[in-house]
Amino acid sequence: MIKVSETAKKKVIELMTDGGYNPSTDYIRVGVKSGGCSGLSYDLKFDNNAAEDDKVFEDNDIKIIVDKKSFLYLIGTTLEYSGGLNGTGFVFNNPNANRTCGCGESFSL
Repeated sequence: MIKVSETAKKKVIELMTDGGYNPSTDYIRVGVKSGGCSGLSYDLKFDNNAAEDDKVFEDNDIKIIVDKKSFLYLIGTTLEYSGGLNGTGFVFNNPNANRTCGCGESFSL
């Protein structure tokens, strides 16, 4: 399961609404792809369709879809949003990551 913090929830709803998505029916798609300075990077986008083999979750009133392959890397992850002086954006707190890069956008196992 993937969790969504309260600050991330507010930002997701704002961005979904601005992008023409409906936060009560559409999804945030979370994935992992090859790349980044640590080997794997996070992929985050909005989607209004879940594929047959996607894992579907809901946390903090946010609907989340994850493809089967990415799910193995993301179990137990919490999606957070940071708006501080060190940068603004979504942050993945992933207990499975052994090493992360300085920007927090990539990781390795």
